[in-house]
Amino acid sequence: MKIHDFNERLKDAILIADGAMGSMLHEAVGPQRCFDELNATEPEAVFRIHQAYIEAGAQIIETNTFGANRFKLAPLGLGDKVQRLNSRGVKIAREARESAAREVLIAGSLGPLGLGVQARHPDDKEILDVFYEQALALEERGVDFYILETFSYIEEILLAVDAIRSFSGLPIVAELTYSEEGTTHGDIRPSDAASRLKNKNVQVIGANCTLGPQALLPILQELSAVDDIRISAMPNAGFPKREGDRIVYPKSSPEYFALFAREAAALGVRILGGCCGTTPAHIRAMAEAVKSLRPAQTHAVGPTVEAVAKPTPIPISQREPESNFWKKLNKKEFAVCVEIDPPKGLSLDRIFEQVDKVMASGKVDVIDINSGAMARVGMDALVVAGALEGRGVETIPHLTTRDQNIIGLQAGLLGAWTVGGVRNVLAITGDPPSVGDYPETSGVYEVDSVGLVKVLGRLNQGTDWAGKTLGGATNFAIGVALNPVADDVDNEIARFHAKVEAGAHFAMTQPLFDPEHWRAFLKKLGGGQPRIPILIGVWPLNSYKQALRLNNEVPGIVIPESLLRSMERAGASARDCGFQVARQMLAWARTELAGAYLIPPFKRYEEILEIL
Repeated sequence: MKIHDFNERLKDAILIADGAMGSMLHEAVGPQRCFDELNATEPEAVFRIHQAYIEAGAQIIETNTFGANRFKLAPLGLGDKVQRLNSRGVKIAREARESAAREVLIAGSLGPLGLGVQARHPDDKEILDVFYEQALALEERGVDFYILETFSYIEEILLAVDAIRSFSGLPIVAELTYSEEGTTHGDIRPSDAASRLKNKNVQVIGANCTLGPQALLPILQELSAVDDIRISAMPNAGFPKREGDRIVYPKSSPEYFALFAREAAALGVRILGGCCGTTPAHIRAMAEAVKSLRPAQTHAVGPTVEAVAKPTPIPISQREPESNFWKKLNKKEFAVCVEIDPPKGLSLDRIFEQVDKVMASGKVDVIDINSGAMARVGMDALVVAGALEGRGVETIPHLTTRDQNIIGLQAGLLGAWTVGGVRNVLAITGDPPSVGDYPETSGVYEVDSVGLVKVLGRLNQGTDWAGKTLGGATNFAIGVALNPVADDVDNEIARFHAKVEAGAHFAMTQPLFDPEHWRAFLKKLGGGQPRIPILIGVWPLNSYKQALRLNNEVPGIVIPESLLRSMERAGASARDCGFQVARQMLAWARTELAGAYLIPPFKRYEEILEIL
């Protein structure tokens, strides 16, 4: 379809689009790892949903290709199916159109890449290539226009538009998703987003998902104040809830959507449809409601009340972390940590007793606290850290992304800062649940350690990840893990650089047993010292069998063959050998590194004093 023809259709008409493909498929075939895959495995189910929406009055149907891009498909082993799944999606939509009694337009659906705060954040060229590949597959199969929907990042949707415009002259509908406060990610107002999109040869600018009908109206009102744009609106049925393994949307009545449709038409909306939870009944009600209506003409009427009242947040200038531990590192003074495991039960008494003994030596600066090591349940590291901080002991709790999504991670960090007095955090991805006591569970892993560093960096700047101001700012010293003896050292180095770029202040290595392992890593890193202070892990070995098990069964641990043979020959004196190596590693670390953390053998914390 030519852009001129598309614009002419929208000049004096309101086109009705379809509703929720994803939630309808969920109801029809149950939970899936990827709804786009159903284009190949359950095409009849997709066809029936298209047909139901057409019969309800939809003049536009969207292809079932929202997530059919390489970035989302590759982790599922479907990276080579981009062309097939998109082609099949268009083919099914065309078959549905051909069976219709009237003309229906086919919109090629492209969703965001799900970048979030993942570690492997592609550069702009890769993002352009991913959108180009999907859009080209859709156009080659015969879509009438494109719809970019549910984007949270203005930068990403602009790149998607650029990718399409690099080869295509088809019309584009570009929709962002907004919060109840009327902003998208980065605290960007609808009017600001529209101003950036309108100069990109986009034919319709709108909002979809997240919000229900009434909450979406203020967004549409603000968009209507931007001159020379056409608007689309596709609200959710409302706020969902979870019932068992199902996501259930409220029973918003069709009459409720009909009311919304009339109000949206009065604001000048040209394309009306639905998003999550909306059914053919909702679409039918909207189609009936606007059948005899013409869209109001949008024009510039000045910013809405919401836009005026919403101040632009002022970012907090970069600050040095305030923890005593960080100050010591900054002064190039060698820092010593002792690692502890949280209790498996309800009592902290033994932890308090052992930590008091260690700290009384005057040779330890900070206690670092494991978080669910080997995916086993223990008391939360942030909570244990708060308890120790209350006793005057500085801590570095580990925080794993395995167990919580971004919302939970931020909530825990805000509480740790404000209530617990925690000032240092080690950001880690965490061992998979399959290695622990709950192999049947699945990890969250919404972000990895690089993403968590980014989240911490935002909190340190006074905003949450979505860009909402916090009324203050944390100032964590952000630590990360580093494995100099990783199987794939090149990948480890790439991830280390990504962590530093994301805002890491210091790193703690896996336990090392030979200085040459560190020196070999430095050479691969490019020579010279890393950009952030490094603390080495020191683990006093108790026996030959322990050393043998660690070397063969624990990921990330490499014990030199020479040490294994020495401990084997030492027999009953193997512990003395292991402890002597630990003393040597600590002495060496004092000459080349910023600090060390010591791992007590079998949680006998008092034995650490033998090393010190």
